[in-house]
Amino acid sequence: MSKKYNPYDQMLATLDKAAGMMNVPDSEYNFLRYPERELKVSLPVRMDDGTVKVFEGFRIQHSSLRGPCKGGIRYHQDVDQDEVKALAAWMSLKCAVVNIPYGGAKGGIKVDPRELSVYELKNLTRRFTAAILPLIGPESDIPAPDVNTNAQIMGWIMDTYSIFMGHSVPGVVTGKPLDIGGSLGRPEATGRGVMFATREMLKKHGKKLNEITVSVQGYGNVGKTAATLLYAEGSKIVAIGDVSCSIRNKAGLNIPEINDYVAKNGVLKGYKGAGVEEVTTEELLTCECDVLVPAALENQITEKIAEKIKASYIVEGANGPTSSEADVILNKKGIIVIPDILANAGGVVVSYFEWAQNIQSLMWNEEEVNSKLENIMIKSFQEVWDTKDQYKTDMRTGAFIVAMRRLVEARKIRGVFP
Repeated sequence: MSKKYNPYDQMLATLDKAAGMMNVPDSEYNFLRYPERELKVSLPVRMDDGTVKVFEGFRIQHSSLRGPCKGGIRYHQDVDQDEVKALAAWMSLKCAVVNIPYGGAKGGIKVDPRELSVYELKNLTRRFTAAILPLIGPESDIPAPDVNTNAQIMGWIMDTYSIFMGHSVPGVVTGKPLDIGGSLGRPEATGRGVMFATREMLKKHGKKLNEITVSVQGYGNVGKTAATLLYAEGSKIVAIGDVSCSIRNKAGLNIPEINDYVAKNGVLKGYKGAGVEEVTTEELLTCECDVLVPAALENQITEKIAEKIKASYIVEGANGPTSSEADVILNKKGIIVIPDILANAGGVVVSYFEWAQNIQSLMWNEEEVNSKLENIMIKSFQEVWDTKDQYKTDMRTGAFIVAMRRLVEARKIRGVFP
């Protein structure tokens, strides 16, 4: 019987590998193995038919060493405590990789939001906000959108928190609508960061975006934005997939046309573009392409999938899409993986910009936001690349080393209380 996949164990495996290469004693980094706080809540919600249903929710703060905890909230039927713990830890590392003054947190509710009405979804969100109220705040823990959550849900969280505080507090969440303090460029930030990471990686190998073919798994906010921006730069998008289906066209997909279809129909299923064929998720992940962008959920690239991957590069738009066992295979095959804590950090970078604007009552234009994001992504990529070369290791371990240096140093400076 195979061992059940545990994303937190996956995080720990890479953490220990990086620490070993750095020769960091266990006593200097073991604090990263344990979240600072774990809150599990039950959420009774009155449904449209008058019944009361109880949902399970989590908010986990991994580290506040370098600043307020930061991390999204996801609504998904498979959410559990180990997943949220892993996501919170990855957030701590991600914020340290791009060197912004945040720690890491994550939240989740075990629910399929597609089964709820708007009224039920709003009530669930407000109830969850009230339940995690002791933890969140603009100076302590700032939520944001994640899988199956969006700007509207962030608006409900901000409103609920503000009601309890007695005044408007826009800085309690990021990823909000513009009209209540959101930032220009935030919805596209994670996908834009994926594009920047892809571009910088290609530069290292003398290639350009308009010379590559790309396959994108996950056509939500991140995958759709990444595909759209890469297409605009001249990349040929040969396969994409969402929760409804996966499609492929070796001659290249018409991304603007597909985006119009998805905007009208909600999902890819039913799209009948010229030369398009429906394929399985495995066929999408293992198709002929230069760059694979897994932008769905964790544990998509397993050992079995890794053996069949034909892409030369993987740029992780999702958090934890590649298992540590698959990493070993990919490294042996010479496939370069740009890890999640670098590749998809654009979202938290622009969340930081949004928060900074909120607490200073500022409003930056979109060009300024995108320029600042690009500078941070270029600098962070180069630092991880140089660290990878220094330690003669892979990009994921290099990114963990960059992050751990900053976190371990912060712990040394702050000390251990009491």
